[in-house]
Amino acid sequence: MADEPKEDKQGFLSRIKEIAYGMSAHDMSRYAMRTRASMEHLFILITMGDLIGVPILPPYYSLRLLPYVVPNIATWKRRMLREKDVSDAMF
Repeated sequence: MADEPKEDKQGFLSRIKEIAYGMSAHDMSRYAMRTRASMEHLFILITMGDLIGVPILPPYYSLRLLPYVVPNIATWKRRMLREKDVSDAMF
């Protein structure tokens, strides 16, 4: 029974920390993740653009990077070839 107030205090403090994070840093972390995704998207476009008909780098360098890019190729091709809508730019 002596541990209950301590657990309640820790739960309350963790909720306060989550609220403070949500108010201050959540938007920044979402923006950083979105920026990272767009940079990764651009990197794959530059290195593996031959797959969709955009030759930018010589094939030698693309083949050297291929083992690192293979897990992302299927989703990248889907993102590149899907139809764009006005609402995509909003979110």
